[in-house]
Amino acid sequence: MRDQDVKRAVLIASILGSGIVFLDQTVVNVALPAIRASLHGSLADQQWVVETYLLTLSALLLLGGSLGDVLGRRRIFTIGLLAFGACSLACALAPSLAVLIAARGLQGIAGALLVPSTLALIVDYFGPEERAAAIGTWTAWSGVFTVGGPLGGGVLVQAASWRWIFIINLVPVAVTVNLLRRLPAETRGTRRPDWIGGVLCVLGLGGPVFGLIEQPRYGFSDPRVAVPIVGGLILLAGFAAWERRVAEPMMPLELFAVRNFAVGNLTTLAVYGGLSVSTFFTVVFLQQVGGYTPIAAGLSLLPITLLMFALSPRFGALAGRIGPRPFMAGGPLLAAGGFLLFARAGAHPSYLTVILPGVLVFGLGLSATVAPLTATVLNAVPPGRSGLASGTNNAVSRIAGLLAIAAVGAAVSSGFASRLDHDLGYRAPTAIRNRPLVISASGQPAAVHPALVDASVHGFRIGMDIAAALAALGGLISLIGIEDR
Repeated sequence: MRDQDVKRAVLIASILGSGIVFLDQTVVNVALPAIRASLHGSLADQQWVVETYLLTLSALLLLGGSLGDVLGRRRIFTIGLLAFGACSLACALAPSLAVLIAARGLQGIAGALLVPSTLALIVDYFGPEERAAAIGTWTAWSGVFTVGGPLGGGVLVQAASWRWIFIINLVPVAVTVNLLRRLPAETRGTRRPDWIGGVLCVLGLGGPVFGLIEQPRYGFSDPRVAVPIVGGLILLAGFAAWERRVAEPMMPLELFAVRNFAVGNLTTLAVYGGLSVSTFFTVVFLQQVGGYTPIAAGLSLLPITLLMFALSPRFGALAGRIGPRPFMAGGPLLAAGGFLLFARAGAHPSYLTVILPGVLVFGLGLSATVAPLTATVLNAVPPGRSGLASGTNNAVSRIAGLLAIAAVGAAVSSGFASRLDHDLGYRAPTAIRNRPLVISASGQPAAVHPALVDASVHGFRIGMDIAAALAALGGLISLIGIEDR
């Protein structure tokens, strides 16, 4: 193959491979009611269909990046793809929710193998002068897959069955495997996988994430929450100690001595925390309070996809020429403005006058941020560590979402309950206090409904204010810390 043909194959394979992983983070949400009705599950079962996938994906991304560096990017990418396809088929054929949840956990493990290799392959095959634009293109298409998930899922569920949201994955898996077979052979690394570090990292991250997921149900004082959180933090400390002493660490801590790598990941933590909070609560609010259908809620975010598709490559190329700092500082501040526009929403928000302006400002800020941020993190480390850098940054972004949604969810719930009690003039029953952003009140006096609506709007605005603060914090971190090179 010609050099340009190889680069084109690498870029398409990277986009398709990572795209199906990002798609499966969001496409399932709109299908949860159909899954619950089909397999006769509980609300907790629905939550774990989503959260098991995110938990294993987030916790294993570092190990996936390390394995790519050690055993070869293309090899690990291909293994991850084949496993993802097999697990997607298992999800589609699942006879029960227990089987579906287990298959989703395995699907997250497969995703953790392939995602870090996608960006690492771009670093391997594209020179410094082309890399920023290539990463911008990857970012734009990743946004298309991520934001388009709810809309595509709604169409498949309505037209066919929820099982098709998993079956459809087999097509991009087959295409991507075929593209990878055309690439030149690669040399295996000489390093050995850091399996002990990988286990410590998985358990250390998994404990706090599990505890935060279960916290709304049981409270922080319950051993089912406190033990995983405390145990996970202890294991994370053990992970850091192990990485300092092992000869070939999975995550060399000296990488965080590189200023742009450390600052880039701090920015990722703040910006992706705000992004996850905003998209999660906006889609929920529009459906459960605003009265939007699932497809309408998915369509409401479509301009973000269009903006990222059109602008991310351009912002990536510009950052490559003039430096990433202006984009990594200004983009998150612009996104924060979009979140504040969302906070204007009332109980029945008009799309054209309330939601769309926030979507456009948010989408423009996100388009200016993501490609320069990703390129900065990857360019800060030697090419031989690009898989590790990609895995670290992807892990940080997903952990940011998990932690932010859990923590902000507690703040939204607290604000909702406080406002509900204030409007009613008495302490509301537990059954409705524990249902933030849900305005139906079956069996309750009619006077409760206005209070539920007002409390839900109040809780949503709290969430958007925190999302804006997180995004603005990310912009300030980059403004102060990033060095243009």
